[in-house]
Amino acid sequence: MNTLKICLISLGMLILSTTAFAQRVAIVDIDGILESLPSYQQAQAEVDKVSAKWRQDISMEYDKIKSMYNKYQSEMVLLSEEVKIEREDEIMEKERQVRELQKRRFGPEGDLFRKRQELVSPIQEEVFAAIEDYAKVKGYDLIFDKAGAAGLLYANDEYDKTEEIKRELGIRN
Repeated sequence: MNTLKICLISLGMLILSTTAFAQRVAIVDIDGILESLPSYQQAQAEVDKVSAKWRQDISMEYDKIKSMYNKYQSEMVLLSEEVKIEREDEIMEKERQVRELQKRRFGPEGDLFRKRQELVSPIQEEVFAAIEDYAKVKGYDLIFDKAGAAGLLYANDEYDKTEEIKRELGIRN
């Protein structure tokens, strides 16, 4: 009988200790949430519209370059060497300008990136704030993005051990 009591007490302590250290974890689909928000859909449509306009503008500029080149080729036999060089330089400069425009519009820190940040970031911040509030109210310790694009969305500060590791390494703030 004593052995049974000891086993039951040990089992009870084991259950209590594991539940005391258990973390509440949740998974959400950020893309699914965003896609279902009318404000996000509207912002995305605006970004797509601006992007299409800029792509069309750049395409028209490339058409102008092609036209310049075709004209140059058709007149090439009649042109002096000096005029040929001048026209070639003009075409190459126009190509450089269009490539620069393309980079300015669609580059990593370009106009499209900034436009997306301007329109979409406030909506994303609103969703992240709602997730954080939800986690605190419902008692979740960690919330991950289902798609994995954003990774960890919320973590209870009590699980951040950065300062402890810094102290272990002798790093002072």
